Amino acid sequence: MVSPPPAAEVAAARLCFGPGLRPLMNTHGHPGPPGNSGPGEGEGGEARKLQGGRVARGKRRKGKGKGKAGAGQGGRGSGAEGKPGLQKAKEAAGLGAEAGARAGPGEEGEGGGSVEEGARRIVLGDEGSAGAGKEARGRGAGKKEEWRVRPGRREDARPGRAQGRGGQAWGCIAGAGAAGVAMAVAAEEEAAAREPAGRPAAGPALLRLPEELLLLICSYLDMRALGRLAQVCRWLRRFTSCDLLWRRIARASLNSGFTRLGTDLMASVPVKERVKVSQNWRLGRCREGILLKWRCSQMPWMQLEGDSLYISQANFILAYQFRPDGASLNRRPLGVFAGHDEDVCHFVLANSHIISAGGDGKIGVHKIHSTFTVKYSAHEQEVNCVDCRGGIIVSGSRDRTAKVWPLASGRLGQCLHTIQTEDRVWSIAISPVLSSFVTGTACCGHFSPLRIWDLNSGQLMMHLGSDFPPGAGVLDVMYESPSTLLSCGYDTYVRYWDLRASVRKCVMEWEEPHDSTLYCLQTDGNHLLATGSSYYGVVRLWDRRQRACLHAFPLTSTPLSSPVYCLRFTTKHLYAALSYNLHVLDFQNL
Repeated sequence: MVSPPPAAEVAAARLCFGPGLRPLMNTHGHPGPPGNSGPGEGEGGEARKLQGGRVARGKRRKGKGKGKAGAGQGGRGSGAEGKPGLQKAKEAAGLGAEAGARAGPGEEGEGGGSVEEGARRIVLGDEGSAGAGKEARGRGAGKKEEWRVRPGRREDARPGRAQGRGGQAWGCIAGAGAAGVAMAVAAEEEAAAREPAGRPAAGPALLRLPEELLLLICSYLDMRALGRLAQVCRWLRRFTSCDLLWRRIARASLNSGFTRLGTDLMASVPVKERVKVSQNWRLGRCREGILLKWRCSQMPWMQLEGDSLYISQANFILAYQFRPDGASLNRRPLGVFAGHDEDVCHFVLANSHIISAGGDGKIGVHKIHSTFTVKYSAHEQEVNCVDCRGGIIVSGSRDRTAKVWPLASGRLGQCLHTIQTEDRVWSIAISPVLSSFVTGTACCGHFSPLRIWDLNSGQLMMHLGSDFPPGAGVLDVMYESPSTLLSCGYDTYVRYWDLRASVRKCVMEWEEPHDSTLYCLQTDGNHLLATGSSYYGVVRLWDRRQRACLHAFPLTSTPLSSPVYCLRFTTKHLYAALSYNLHVLDFQNL
C-alpha cells in the first residue's frame, strides 16, 4: 500500500484527533460542510504544486463542458462523455474524491459539492478567496466522475482509485474513534481470558518440571497450600484444580462423595468444589429453611432419588421435584401414591418401585412411572419396617414376626419365610450381598435386640452384642458394607459393628449427650454420621474419627418439640422430617 503524501498524512491525523485543530475551510473561507473536505487544508508543498498544475490544465478546457456544484445535491456533472480530456479531468478530481470518502459521506442537503470543488479545497482551503469559489462553481473539463446523491443513499464514483492512493487505510484511521479503540482492547482481553493458560516460559525451576513430577510434589501439600499455590498464576490455578490432587484430601474430608473404600459417588462434580463445601460441614456453617408444612402432627418417612423427594403424609406418599438450588421444592407434587387405609409407617425405593408398609398391616407396591399399585395383607398388626434388595422384600411387624416376600409381579403376596422374633420388630435391613438380613427389636426379652438371619432359609445366624439393658430397642439399623453396620435406638447410643472383628461387642460407639432417644441415623459411607433425637428436633453431626459430637442443630422450639423421624442428606444439603415440618440445612448457599 502506498503511503499518503505528507500533507494528506497531517490532514488524516487532524481528522482523527483534531477536536482542538482548525476546522476545514471551503472555497469562500468558511468552515466546509462535513463529508466534502479533502485530506489537507492547502498547506502541503509538493501536493499543492501538483494539484495546482492539474487544476490549471483543467481551466484551459473549461469551455468543453459545464459543471454545476449544487450544495446538498451531490454535484451532478453533465459534461460530454468520451472527450479527449477525460483522463486528466479524472486525475484532477481524484484526490478530492478520496478525501471525501475518507471524511465520511455527508448528510443529504448538507454534504453536497462537486469533485472539482473538493480538489480546489485541498489547494485553496486556507486562502478562502472569492475567486477560487467562483472557479469551484464554474465549468468542468471533460467527462468527470459523478457523485450521485439520492434520498437515503450515496454512491462513490470509484473506490478502487482511493485504494490505489492509500486513502483506504487512512480513512480507517479517520473513522476510528476512542470508543472503537476501547472496544478492540476489550475484545482482545476477553479472547486472552478464554485462551487456556500456558505454562510460563520463565520463572522458578519448579514450573519447568514435567507435569508428572509436579503432580507428585503437589500431592504432599495440604488444602491451604494448594489454595495459595493456585494464586500464583493462571497456569498453576488450572494445574492445581486437577482432581488427582484433591482426591486424597476429599477422602479425608466430611461428606465429600467418597466412601470408605474410595468409591466416588459423585464423579460429575469437581472434587475441589466438593472439598470446599465439606469445610462447611466440618465447621457447622449452614442456612436453615423449611420445605413443607403440615396442619396436623405426622410421623413422616422420606427417601431421595436423583432430583426427587418422596415423603409420606398420613396414608399417602407424595413425590416432589427439587428446584436447581436443591434447597426448595416445586409446590405441586409430581405424583401421589395411595393404597393404605392407615398411615404409612415406612417405605423404600427399589427397581423403579415404591414398597410401603402401613399401619393397616398391609404392604403396598407402586410403580413410580405408572399407576400400577398392588397391596396385600402381610401381618396381623401394623408393619413398622420394610426393606427391598435384589427383588426380595423383607418386613417386620408389631406382631413379633419378620417375613420374606418376592417382588416378582407374578408372585406378589406369596410369603417365602416367616420368622418368629418373639419381640416387636422396629427396624430391618438386607445385606448388600443378599445373603442375610438383620432385625432390630424392642429388647423386651432375654436376648439381643440385634439378630442376623439367613435370607434363603430364614434361620438365625448370630446375635450382635451382649450388654444391652432391658428396653434398649433398636429403632434404626443400616448396612454400610457386607460386614459392617450401624444401629441406634432407645439406649441413646450409636453403635458401629464389624462382623469380622467381633459379634459380641461393637467396634465403636457414640453417646447422645442429652440422653435422648435416637430415632434415625444416616452416614456418608466414610467419616460423617448424622442422627435425629427425640426432643426438640435436634440433628447432630458426628465425625466418626472422634467420640464427641461435632455440631448440633435444634430445629424446633419448646412449644413444638418433636422427634426427628427421618434424616437424609446429599453433599450439599441435609433434610430432616419432623412432626409438622420438613426442614433443610443448606451447606452450599450461605
